[in-house]
Amino acid sequence: MPALTRVLGVATAAYSATIIVAPKVLAKPCGLTSPDGEVGRDVRTLIGGIGARDAAIGLAMVFAAPGRPLQLALAARVASDTADALVFGTGLPDRSARKKVAVFAAAWAALCAASALFP
Repeated sequence: MPALTRVLGVATAAYSATIIVAPKVLAKPCGLTSPDGEVGRDVRTLIGGIGARDAAIGLAMVFAAPGRPLQLALAARVASDTADALVFGTGLPDRSARKKVAVFAAAWAALCAASALFP
């Protein structure tokens, strides 16, 4: 499990840092930008919280000790992505964004879960 799981943790942490600094990276595919493409304060705050959560989980996937600690970090990633797929997949205002974001989050959850099967 560790090699692929740790690579996915690095990718998670990097993407999470990106959306904290540039929330438009997540807001735009979610259909949460204004008509002029700007990200409002409320959306920026929400995305910052999601980014912080995911950065912490990604770093845990990278640095957790093998065994149970790493399994728990990976479980947190899978649970968070599954919840994102459900929440964003049913709650985003734009129907096409709902499907796109839900599929992406579910695929990332599946990939992270599958990483537990590979050394």
